[in-house]
Amino acid sequence: MIIEYHRPSTLEDALELLARNQPATFPLGGGTVLNQLSIDEYAVVDLQHLGLSALKVSGNRIHIGAACRLQSLIDDLDPALPGALVTAISHEGSYNTRQVATAAGALVAADGRSPFAVVMLALDCELSIQPDDQTARYGDLLPVRHTELAHKLITEITIPAEVKTSYQSISRSPADLPVVSTAVCAWPSGRLRVVVGGSGEMPLLALDGKDTEGAEYAARNAASEMEDQWGSAEYRTEMAALLTRRAMAEIGASQ
Repeated sequence: MIIEYHRPSTLEDALELLARNQPATFPLGGGTVLNQLSIDEYAVVDLQHLGLSALKVSGNRIHIGAACRLQSLIDDLDPALPGALVTAISHEGSYNTRQVATAAGALVAADGRSPFAVVMLALDCELSIQPDDQTARYGDLLPVRHTELAHKLITEITIPAEVKTSYQSISRSPADLPVVSTAVCAWPSGRLRVVVGGSGEMPLLALDGKDTEGAEYAARNAASEMEDQWGSAEYRTEMAALLTRRAMAEIGASQ
C-alpha cells in the first residue's frame, strides 16, 4: 500500500526521494501497477510535474519522454511512429488504460505478453536513466530491470525512425493479450531483429544479425519453452514461425 505520496517539481528533488532506502520509494507514472492493492508498504514519487512527457522526432531518431502516456504516442506521433508500434500499443490494453499508462512504466512492468514491449525490444530501444546520465539498451536491462533500476529514474526512451517493422499476433479475442506474438525489424544496413512474445516474464530476443534465412528457426527456438495455461509450447513454436514468416513478408525481408 502507498504510505507516502510526493509530487516534486524538479528532477533533483525526485532523485533525492528515490535514493531513499526507507521507505522503499518508486516512481509513479500512470499508477496502473503501484495503485493496485498490496500488502507491501512503499512511497511513490509522482512524475507529472517533471516535464518528462515530451515527444520529438530528430533526424532518424524518435525521442519519447518517459512519462508520455501510451495513447499520446498514437495521437501525437502517428504517422511518425512505425505502424507496427501503433498496432502494438492499441493491443496493450483498453483505451482508458492507455490514457493512463506511461511509456517507461509499461516497459518496466511488462511481462512476456506485452505487445508494446515486444515491438520496443525488436526496435532495440535505448533508455536514458538518471542519476549519472546513463544509457542502457532495453534488451540488456530487461532481465535485471527490477534491481538495476532501484533508486533510479528513466527519463527518455529513444527508438530508430527509419526501420521497417512488422508486428504479428494471435489472441483468443481482439480484447485479449496475445497467446503468441512476433515483431521483426529490418534496418537499412541489413540488420534484422526478431522478438517473440506471449508467455513468461519477458519477451525473448530470437535473432539479432543479418541471417534472414534463420529467422523462422530462431522464432521456433525462442518459443520452444513457452508453456502455460494460455497455450502449449508446441502450438506457440509453430505459430511463432508462421507469424515471423508473415512479418518478414510484410517488410519485404528476403528469406
